[in-house]
Amino acid sequence: MKLFLIFLVSILFFVLTVGFTSYSISKGIIQEKVADASEQTIIQAGQKLDIMYTVYEDLSMQILLDEDMKKMLLDMDSVNKGSYDFLQLRQKLGDKLNVFSYSNKTIKAVHLFRPTGEPLSSAGGSTSKETFAQEDWFKKIEENNGRAVWLDTKTGGFVDTSSGSYVATFALGRVLKNTSTNSTQAILLMEINLDTIGKELADIQMGDGGQTLILSPDMKVTYAEDRATIGNPTTIDVTPELLADEQRSTMNLKKDLQLVYYKSAKTGWFLLGAMPIAELVKDAKAISNVTWIMAGIATIIAIAIGIIIVRMIGRPIIMLRNLMKEGEQGNLTVRMQVSSQDEIGQLGQSFNQMMEKITLLVQQTNQSAQEVLETATELSDVSKKTATSAKEIAVATEEIAGGASSLAMESERGNELTHSIGMQMKAVVNSNVVMGTAATDVQKSSEQGILYMSELIQKTNATEAMTRNMVEKVDNLKESTRSIRKILEVLSNVSKQTNILSLNATIEAARAGAAGKGFMVVADEIRKLADQSRQSIAIVGQITETIQKEIDETVKALSNAYPIFQEQILSVKEADLIFKEVQNHMGGFIGQLSEVTESISQLDASQLVLNDAMANVSAVAEESSATSQEVASLSSEQLNISSGLVRLSDKLEQLSNSLHDSLSKFDV
Repeated sequence: MKLFLIFLVSILFFVLTVGFTSYSISKGIIQEKVADASEQTIIQAGQKLDIMYTVYEDLSMQILLDEDMKKMLLDMDSVNKGSYDFLQLRQKLGDKLNVFSYSNKTIKAVHLFRPTGEPLSSAGGSTSKETFAQEDWFKKIEENNGRAVWLDTKTGGFVDTSSGSYVATFALGRVLKNTSTNSTQAILLMEINLDTIGKELADIQMGDGGQTLILSPDMKVTYAEDRATIGNPTTIDVTPELLADEQRSTMNLKKDLQLVYYKSAKTGWFLLGAMPIAELVKDAKAISNVTWIMAGIATIIAIAIGIIIVRMIGRPIIMLRNLMKEGEQGNLTVRMQVSSQDEIGQLGQSFNQMMEKITLLVQQTNQSAQEVLETATELSDVSKKTATSAKEIAVATEEIAGGASSLAMESERGNELTHSIGMQMKAVVNSNVVMGTAATDVQKSSEQGILYMSELIQKTNATEAMTRNMVEKVDNLKESTRSIRKILEVLSNVSKQTNILSLNATIEAARAGAAGKGFMVVADEIRKLADQSRQSIAIVGQITETIQKEIDETVKALSNAYPIFQEQILSVKEADLIFKEVQNHMGGFIGQLSEVTESISQLDASQLVLNDAMANVSAVAEESSATSQEVASLSSEQLNISSGLVRLSDKLEQLSNSLHDSLSKFDV
């Protein structure tokens, strides 16, 4: 099957490779030749269109240089727009434009506009719009400042015609200037029937499904047989970058169209021919069909070769494989019947010789295995007895080594505990010393606190006496304030009487007439003094009343503070008693600390002796443990050797039995 697949795949590979390589090369050559021929056609058509564009540019130049046209435009600027002379000039201007329009039948209309966008005159059509200044094409003509401007096709024309008919046109625009002043006189717009281009491109054939069209630099359709696409972006997936190559032949982005193009030197438009690649290479499809037919024939031949190989090689090999499977099952009596002397026959003879030698080898091996089995049985018995003795010795040795190790561990542990106790004893001694020092400091601080509390008691007593005196003085001040208020009441009455007297004196002076005028002045002054005295008394009364309120508040505050001072004195005295008790207790505590420190020092000396004794015990225990472990290690090693010997004996016995069982499967 592998040989058959190799023949089949190899033949199909080479047949398909040669066939499709030929198809690919043929398709490329046909595509290249057709593209070259179409490229020349497009170039010739583009050159013809450039000649046509040149004719229109020359005609616009004639209009620009015509002296009568210049004079009429100049006169129209100086004549009133609503006058009869203006109408006459406009009619003459229209007649002049008709002459140029009739000179070329492909021109649909010629229009003149003022620089402001207002229509001046037209030949071949008219418009009802008042101005075209906002149109994109009008701005484009102005921007080129006198150079010829080609405008993309509009399906309804550039201006509204009087008849209402809409014809697809492309246009040429130019600014008409006064040569003497270089000022703009008018804007010329020449509309050309799109059918003019159609007639020039009618003879170009791009094959079935192909098309010829003119694209603007922004890839919008300027001319196409399908007028509905004019003015819209092209449906052919092409970009300006693809048309920037000098080869003038390329493919679209989808690689399904062959494109040939020519860029006009006059308009900048692209004359583009698009041909479906599938249509170009349809003649090369015969090579692909022949390739598939040859592949089918090659498949049939490969199948025939495979059948022959199966009969010549496959059957003998299958027979040999079956015999080998029987030998695998233990039947060493199988032999292959050889009828040929080729490689298959030689293979059968070699198989027969191999089976004979294997049969002889199995017989010899069976005898040897029987002898080995008997020897292994005797060796296994001896090894088991030796292993039992070694195991008992090892157990006893391990028990001795375990006891010695336990003793060494306990000694080491006792040594560590003794050392730890010594360290803790030292820490306790140090702590006792620190506690003694701290207790002495506390006792000193207690004595100093007692002194401070005595001084605080004295000062508190003095503060209490001063507070008591302050309360008494404030009470006296309160009584003095009451006396002042009584005096103010008396003064107020005096002021009222003085005011009444001054009023009576004023009345008497008025009765006396001129003789009492001097007395009247004195009475007025007395009345003023009485008013001032009354006002001053009132102010003093207010101040006195305020002082009275503050004194009352002071008395109230002192009355509230006095019990607090009493409680403070009691607390200070209690604190003094506490300090004295602390001093007494600290004296006894310091004495006890001294006794404890002395006992701990004696205990520390005893612990040092114990530490030396535990160190000696630990050393002896470690030496005994090391000796016991060495003996146990030797016993364990002997036990391992005995166990290994038993395992090897058992393994040898198992191998002997296994070999005997394996050999018993063969039929010899």
